[in-house]
Amino acid sequence: QVQLVESGGGLVQAGGSLKLSCVASARTFTTYAMGWFRQAPGKEREFVAGVTRTSGSTDYANSVKGRFTISRDNAKNTVYLQMNSLKPEDTAVYYCAADLRWSDLVRGGPDYWGQGTQVTISS
Repeated sequence: QVQLVESGGGLVQAGGSLKLSCVASARTFTTYAMGWFRQAPGKEREFVAGVTRTSGSTDYANSVKGRFTISRDNAKNTVYLQMNSLKPEDTAVYYCAADLRWSDLVRGGPDYWGQGTQVTISS
């Protein structure tokens, strides 16, 4: 069982930045691919970014490429999402996710989810 706790959400103006953090309880954190998803009101949850176990590879949704950066610190059991040049359409609840399989993570079916953190971008 893996528990994920996100933090760092908030309200910022368009063009601003936020950095989300997610701490995982797993003692075997390095065996999990980690990712971020988001869900805006009235929309389905969507993949935002993912990072493999050893940070060897990352993947991003087209809508955030060049603006968001995912990273992980395996010594701290933490994954981050640095969000720059934020837009009103980035407003959503952001969820941290974990899965032993990279393919399951990026396809939107990870085994573990955090509780979510609200990100609101004002225009």
